[in-house]
Amino acid sequence: MSAMQLHADAAINAIADCGIDPRDIDGLACTRVEYFAPITLGSYLGLTPRWVDSTFIGGSSFMALVGHASAALATGQANVVLITHGESGRSNVVNTPYPFHEDMWEAQFERPYGTHTAHTMFPLGVLRYMKDHGLTPEQMASVAVSTRAWATRNPRAWLRDPITVEEILASPYVAYPVHKAESCVITDGGGALILTTAERARDLDLPHPPVYVVGAGQSTESPMISQMADLTTSRAFRVSGAAAFAEAGITPADVDHLMAYDPFAFVPLYALEDLGFVARGEAGKFVEAGGTAPGGTLPMNTNGGGLSYTHTGMYGMFAIQESVRQLRGTAPAQVEGVEVSVCHGVGGMYSSGATLVLSNRLP
Repeated sequence: MSAMQLHADAAINAIADCGIDPRDIDGLACTRVEYFAPITLGSYLGLTPRWVDSTFIGGSSFMALVGHASAALATGQANVVLITHGESGRSNVVNTPYPFHEDMWEAQFERPYGTHTAHTMFPLGVLRYMKDHGLTPEQMASVAVSTRAWATRNPRAWLRDPITVEEILASPYVAYPVHKAESCVITDGGGALILTTAERARDLDLPHPPVYVVGAGQSTESPMISQMADLTTSRAFRVSGAAAFAEAGITPADVDHLMAYDPFAFVPLYALEDLGFVARGEAGKFVEAGGTAPGGTLPMNTNGGGLSYTHTGMYGMFAIQESVRQLRGTAPAQVEGVEVSVCHGVGGMYSSGATLVLSNRLP
C-alpha cells in the first residue's frame, strides 16, 4: 500500500473501532503524507475539517499532535479530531522522502565530518554516556533483550524469537558501539487515533472504555547532535516530561507502564533518566536487573517497540496505540492493573521530545 492508503486504511479502522459517525469529525491532524498533509488526506477521506495540524518534529510528532488536539478540544476549536499516520518505510511505495537540503545546519557543519543519518549521529551520544557513566555493552544489550521478551507475546511483532545478550553482542555492528540487534526494524504500517472531549465520550455508545489525556508536553533542542548541551542527557526529554507530569499532577512513582521510543537500544535509557524514573547513570543497571522486562517494576515497550514490533520511519503513533491498549486491557502482552501510562517520543537525533500521560480514569 502507498503511504496515503496506509493513512486512509488506519483512519477507517479507527472510525470503526470507536463507532463514531465520520461526519462528526471536524478536526484533522497528520504529517508527512505528501507535502500538504491535512489537505491531501482530508480530500482523500472526504472530510471538511475546521481545525487542522501538520506539525512535523520527527518521530515524536504524534505525541505533540495529541497534545495539540487536546487543546483544540478543550477550547472548542474542534469536537472530534482524527490523527493518522502511514509510511511504507520498508517497501517505499509512494513514500514522501525525509527532507535533507544543503542549507540545513547538519549538511553544512556535521556531514563534512562523516556523520550521515541516524546510524552515525545517535551513537556519538551513547559513546560519551558509556565513558561518563560506565554503561556496559551488556547493559545496553539488555534493553533489546527485554523488548524482545515482550515481542514474543505480540503475534503482530516483526521479530518474535527470544534473544540473548550474547547473541546481540555477537551480531555485526551498524555503527560502533551499536549492534544490528540493537537497531530498530524497518516496516510498513499505519495507525490512527480519534479524540473527543470526556463529556462527549460519556454520551457515546463506545465499544471500549475511553482513555484520557491527562498530561502533555513537548520541547526541542539543537538539530545538530554536536550542539547538544550535554551528549549524555536530552534537554528536550527533560522539558517535555516535566511539563506532562506537571499537567497530570503525578510523579514517576505513579506510573504503571512506559512506552519509550526506541530507534536504538540506548535511547530508552535516556528516557528513563530524563523523565525521572531512575537516577542519572542508573538506567543500564535498572534494565539489566529486569526492571523493564515482563515481571519488572516498570513494564516498558510492551508491544515489542521499534526494536522488534514495527518502525515505519516515525514510530510514535504505535507507541501511543500500545499505551491505549494497555489502559483498555486489550494488549497482546497485557500488564495487570495499568491505570497510568506514559508515552514518550523522540524526533531527530535528540532534536525533539514529546510526552503524554494517559489514564483510564479522570484525575
